[in-house]
Amino acid sequence: MTPDARTDDQDDLPSDLQIEVARRILQRIRDLGLSPGTRLSTTDLARSFGVSRSPVAAALDLLAEKGVVTPAGGRGMAVARDITGESITDLLPSSPAEALYQQIMRDRAAGLLPQEVSEAELLPRYGESRGLIRKLLMRFAAEGLARRLPGHGWRFVDSLETDADYAASYEFRIIVECAALQTPGFSADPEQIRQIRRAHELVREAPPNSVGSDEWFRVNANFHETIASWSGNRFLHEAIQRQNNLRRMQETVYYQVLGPDRLQ
Repeated sequence: MTPDARTDDQDDLPSDLQIEVARRILQRIRDLGLSPGTRLSTTDLARSFGVSRSPVAAALDLLAEKGVVTPAGGRGMAVARDITGESITDLLPSSPAEALYQQIMRDRAAGLLPQEVSEAELLPRYGESRGLIRKLLMRFAAEGLARRLPGHGWRFVDSLETDADYAASYEFRIIVECAALQTPGFSADPEQIRQIRRAHELVREAPPNSVGSDEWFRVNANFHETIASWSGNRFLHEAIQRQNNLRRMQETVYYQVLGPDRLQ
C-alpha cells in the first residue's frame, strides 16, 4: 500500500469524537428504550451532548453502518432495532484513545503507575505516540485528576484511597447535592428522569457479572451529575463532576471485588 493510500484509509476512519458521540447515542437509545421507528434529531443530540451537528451526523452514519439506525426520509435518522439487551461495547467498542485513557486510569488506581510520571516513561509502557500520551495527560489535567509539574513530568492528584477519604467524600456530596435540590431554580427534566430510571433498571435486571465497570460507573455518575445540573448552578454541577472523576480512579478497581448483592 502506498503512503497516499494509507492516508486515504486513515481519513475514512471515524474520529475518536465521532466514536464517543456514537456510543452516547447508543446509551441514550438503550436507556430511554426507544423503539424502532423513533426519529432522532441531530440538533437535539448536538445540544444535549454539547457538540456541533457535524460529529453527531457522522456518528449517526456510523451507527447506520451497524444497523442500529436507518434513514427516516429527508435527512433524518430513526432507530432501526431494539438494542435493550445488547452491550454498548459489543455494538461499538471505545475509540483507541478512550481505551488507553481508561487503561491509564485503571493502572493508576491499582498502584501500577506512580503518582508522578513523565511522558518519556509512559511511551514504552503503552507503545503509543508522544502526541497521544500528552493529549490524554492534558485530559486528566482538565478533569482535575493531574497537573503538570514545573520542567518535566506530571503528578496525579491524591485519590480516594482510605476509609476517611471516602467518608469525607460522601459528606461533601451530601452537602452539595442536597443544596442543589434546594436551589430556587431547580427544575427536573421528565425525559432525563425516565432515562436515568431505565438505565438503573437495566443494570439491576442484568445477569450477574454481565455489566462492566465502565457501564456501572456511567449510570451511577450520570444520576448524581444530572441531579446537580437541574439546579441550574454550574458550580454545584462542576463540583459533582470533579468528585465523580476522583471516584472513577478507584472504583474502576473497587468494582472488581464487589459481590453481585452489593452492586445491586
